Amino acid sequence: MRVGIYARVSTHDQQTLPMQLEKMREYIKNRDWTLTIEVEEIGSGAKTRAKREALLQSARRREIDAILVWKLDRFGRSLADLVTTLNELREIGVVFVSLTESLDFSTPSGRAMAGMLSTFAEFERDIIRERVKAGIASAREKGKPHGRPRTAWLKKDIVLKLKKEGLNNSQIAKKLKISRASVINILK
Repeated sequence: MRVGIYARVSTHDQQTLPMQLEKMREYIKNRDWTLTIEVEEIGSGAKTRAKREALLQSARRREIDAILVWKLDRFGRSLADLVTTLNELREIGVVFVSLTESLDFSTPSGRAMAGMLSTFAEFERDIIRERVKAGIASAREKGKPHGRPRTAWLKKDIVLKLKKEGLNNSQIAKKLKISRASVINILK
């Protein structure tokens, strides 16, 4: 089994990266697996992480058969992201193992746990959706604006003037520091 390991800490101050790597290497050795790719990342879990994405690309190219992580929260940005990623790995036949939670999604109990995670992710999305709807309804009742601010529309006259002067949509957007889509919508 060719394995890619992924270790992450949130900040440079955290000292657990070497420990994570050591324990994962030991696990691979005990299972007689082959360490193929070792990824270390420092940064917030909420942001897109280039090294994590590179590891996933290796999995998609079938250069590895499994991904081993120290903890689930080290790998996923959110529960929904984690479930989506785990489902993709399952579909392409790549095993996922989380060392500290003793989750091995190649086993029947591990697959059951993946199903439960999926259910909780869907629950989380539903709760967030309900909160957003309630917030919008409350704002409407109070007559407050909601949604994106209409800052681009405040520049409508300038957009029309620049268009008459011969600037294209991209030039107008860049000059006024608004999106090209906003310029197009104003010009409709």
